[in-house]
Amino acid sequence: MKRILVTGVNGQLGQELSGVLPSIGEVIGVGRAELDLTQPEAIRQLINQVKPDVIVNSAAYTAVDKAESEPELANAINAIAPGIIAEECEKLAIPLIHVSTDYVFDGSKSSPYQDTDPTNPLSVYGKTKLAGEIAIQNSCQNYIILRTAWVYGVGGKGNFVKTMLRLGKDRPEIRVVADQIGSPTYTLDLANAITQLITLFQPEIAGIYSYTNSGVASWYDFAVAIFEEAKLLGWDLQIQRVVPITTPEYPTPATRPAYSVLAGEKISKVLGTFAPHWRQGLRKMLTELYTISV
Repeated sequence: MKRILVTGVNGQLGQELSGVLPSIGEVIGVGRAELDLTQPEAIRQLINQVKPDVIVNSAAYTAVDKAESEPELANAINAIAPGIIAEECEKLAIPLIHVSTDYVFDGSKSSPYQDTDPTNPLSVYGKTKLAGEIAIQNSCQNYIILRTAWVYGVGGKGNFVKTMLRLGKDRPEIRVVADQIGSPTYTLDLANAITQLITLFQPEIAGIYSYTNSGVASWYDFAVAIFEEAKLLGWDLQIQRVVPITTPEYPTPATRPAYSVLAGEKISKVLGTFAPHWRQGLRKMLTELYTISV
């Protein structure tokens, strides 16, 4: 049985990993209370204490807008810490699975981003995540950098699905951006893919991959689907209309990529299957959340 060290264990992906990974090994999960990712020596000490067989780094500074005013903190967690984790993985000769983001791209394409496409992040968050990818590549050989996008799950503090449900409970109308396109990704599907990657890992498959649920949507499309599926489950919602708006009508401190669909062919060849459609993932997540909520 492998000893699997998971960082960011209290986040929405970390919680999902804690539920899935015990099927393949002993999970040692650490959150902020157990590991301060801004302290390099604490990172090294913990890894040497745990002596894992593999590390999954699902921790990140993910407050995209707040990062614009906290670039040093975002950089410490998203760029410097992954490099240190990678250095320790290299010393122990163990693989690192690191979760990255679609925000490393600028969104100027109109076809799915390949893992080899040039990066050009628009935000502090995207720039620090890209710096983390580069630090890993420079520090260890046995890594998988897994870029994902539009992640949501039952666990964690909040996400787009939970926000829509909260707003839809009291409001008859919600305005949602319709000109940003991506692939909503359910944390359980992502966690299952990571679990499979750990079991399949060989040095030959090291590199950068993308994993999202299949299919594409705008935030507007996603919101409409959330309310449709939630109402079918019996959720008590006041929402009557979702109004499509443009990005300039909803200004944010951080610039988002307008198009961030990630190509999934490369990871599908490794996993032997395509990711489930995003609507399927949404239905499963809402079903679980509804069961907990009522």
